[in-house]
Amino acid sequence: MNTVLLDLDGTVLPLDMDLFMTIYFTEMEKVFNDLPDHEMLVKNIWAATDAAVRNTEKITNEEAFMNTYGQLIVGDLEEHKKRFEAFYDEGFLKAEKSVIENEWMQKSIKLLKVKGYNLVLATNPIFPMKAIHHRISWAGFEPSDFSYISSFEKNHYCKPQIKYYEEVLSAIGKKPEECIMVGNDVQEDMIVHKLGVKTYLITEHILHRTDEPIQVDYKGNYEDFFRFVEELPTLN
Repeated sequence: MNTVLLDLDGTVLPLDMDLFMTIYFTEMEKVFNDLPDHEMLVKNIWAATDAAVRNTEKITNEEAFMNTYGQLIVGDLEEHKKRFEAFYDEGFLKAEKSVIENEWMQKSIKLLKVKGYNLVLATNPIFPMKAIHHRISWAGFEPSDFSYISSFEKNHYCKPQIKYYEEVLSAIGKKPEECIMVGNDVQEDMIVHKLGVKTYLITEHILHRTDEPIQVDYKGNYEDFFRFVEELPTLN
């Protein structure tokens, strides 16, 4: 094993997700509140996001989102795109208040780098790269710390589709047995075991939407994961 796939929200970046979503939509609505159908903004975003998550065609997640979003709005799609850009430059930054400090994940990633592991940010690609870069910074890292970052603009599938993970593995040129996936979402992150990728479930901020038994290779809190990393062999 030489490559670590890492989820972002709830894993690399511990978050109060309820607070994050509240700030996210409150600030976004401010950017759109002068448009005729602004009261439908949140509903339209959720509908377009759902369409992107369900999409199985080989079009980017951005295209899948905008195809649906453009059909739902009253105004000009290009104007809405400009508003989204402005939001991610300004209002989105206030969502940093939702970050929960946790030194163990920062220590884990730094130690993985020292030991020579290839780090991949396998975040669900429903956010633009600009927003992902902000969140990487909030977590205490740089985009350059990761050899590959999945994003809204680049990827063609979303979690929990297995095609998402196939696309990531293809892009990084790795076989399943070379990788381990680290995440806090049982359905979205741990599904990669179907490809033969080892899994580590972070139990803090765990997301589990069913009553099905949890099947993973390893699990533990942030400190447990650091101890796991300490035991990994050095590659370089």
